[in-house]
Amino acid sequence: MSLRFDWHSTTRADAPRVGEDLVAAARTLPTATLHEAGGKIGALPSALKPIAPGMRVCGAALTVHSPGGDNLWLHRALDVARPGDVMVVYASGVHEHGYWGEIMATMAQARGLAGLVIDGCVRDAALLAAMGFPVFARGLCIRGTGKDFGAPGWINHPIRLGEVTVDGGDLIVGDADGVVAIPRERAAEVIEKSVKREADEAAILARLRAGESTLDVYGWR
Repeated sequence: MSLRFDWHSTTRADAPRVGEDLVAAARTLPTATLHEAGGKIGALPSALKPIAPGMRVCGAALTVHSPGGDNLWLHRALDVARPGDVMVVYASGVHEHGYWGEIMATMAQARGLAGLVIDGCVRDAALLAAMGFPVFARGLCIRGTGKDFGAPGWINHPIRLGEVTVDGGDLIVGDADGVVAIPRERAAEVIEKSVKREADEAAILARLRAGESTLDVYGWR
């Protein structure tokens, strides 16, 4: 039997989170707008999509670096999660397992989590949809996971998803188009620019509806 890894030694339970006021402001903003307004930043892999129509997630990242094919670190992260957190999981590039299901979602809801974003698969899709717990994943997989108590992992440390580094406490927003991660330190700035971008686009849409061409509106002739 392997020795137990001291999971508290690599867990930052008190990581600073993006402010609740900023989360509230970001909740109605499209992911594409936040990505563009921030300078084309934070787009997580396009394979990560909601497992059911209408799911949307917004909150502070609770990052998890888990061994592949093992979900013990996800259970540990649930134990230190705060209300409003979005668990964001890197499963060491091993996608073909059902890392999350009804039992974990039930605890997550009881703890007030805002949702899950995982670079891997989940299961119990119909039950998760019925519960209304937002899950963004690569897909569905019934293959089970292990629980290696000796395997190292990390909670609320930086993880890499595709080309994006996500740290504990960063702003996470997901909608039908995908998921965007905004660094906590830039959240206020990016949200302000996003609100302006939405207003500018509303004015552009009005001109297009009035019959103008995109070539004229954007000065591309």
